[in-house]
Amino acid sequence: MIGLEDYLTVSAILFSIGVVGVVMRRNLFIILMSLELILNAANLAMVAFSRFSNNIDGQMMVFFIITVAAAEVAVGLALLVALYRRRQTAYTEDLTNMKL
Repeated sequence: MIGLEDYLTVSAILFSIGVVGVVMRRNLFIILMSLELILNAANLAMVAFSRFSNNIDGQMMVFFIITVAAAEVAVGLALLVALYRRRQTAYTEDLTNMKL
């Protein structure tokens, strides 16, 4: 039987992979995907706690978090595409100068 500890272990692994992706990578697209991985790890933990406590509040919160994450991805990708069109790069070390 799969218990709460198993869900939380997977959630912690996903969260750690996301944090490493944000800290170590320099491509903005990969950083955005790593942030989404962090949000999904938090969602998994909330759903697991909600399931094992027989309370639906965590699952409702996850629904709203997924909605906000979808909007964040849409805005983030639009900004990244605009930035790429202007600078022809998606790497953070090339974007340190904010001048045109």
